[in-house]
Amino acid sequence: MPTLRELLDQLPQRGTIQWIGIRPARLAPLESVDEIELQANMGLVGDHYANLGGKRQVTLIQAEHLVAVASMLNIDVVNPETVRRNIVVNGINLLALKDKQFLVGNAALEFTGLCHPCSRMESALGPGGYNALRGHGGITARVVHSGLARIGDAVRSAS
Repeated sequence: MPTLRELLDQLPQRGTIQWIGIRPARLAPLESVDEIELQANMGLVGDHYANLGGKRQVTLIQAEHLVAVASMLNIDVVNPETVRRNIVVNGINLLALKDKQFLVGNAALEFTGLCHPCSRMESALGPGGYNALRGHGGITARVVHSGLARIGDAVRSAS
């Protein structure tokens, strides 16, 4: 029988990048891109959140959670740019990356925390939007090694 530590360290699933977006300025709409350069200890090149040493250099969310939030709000779809996350992935549980380094394309990132919704989600998603996104907001990460990420690239544990 595996120990809890062994179970936590085991992550054979690989995710896939479904969407990438950057915010060129504070409060600006996200711009969808097909590929992005991730710069070590800075973040996404061209994103206004890129900052030396910050813990929120990149935000990621699961596509499966966008479907769950849409279901809770009785709407057809929640578009990635609405929740203002940088990278949407499917096929991997992002919370399983807690306390780990992971690869996004050929860049290495490090899990830094949960990405909680802000109060703007109520107006962006409609009544109940903030609470629907609670627990489904994704994660934040810091870029450890520079690289490129493209739609269709893998997201996987570095270990």
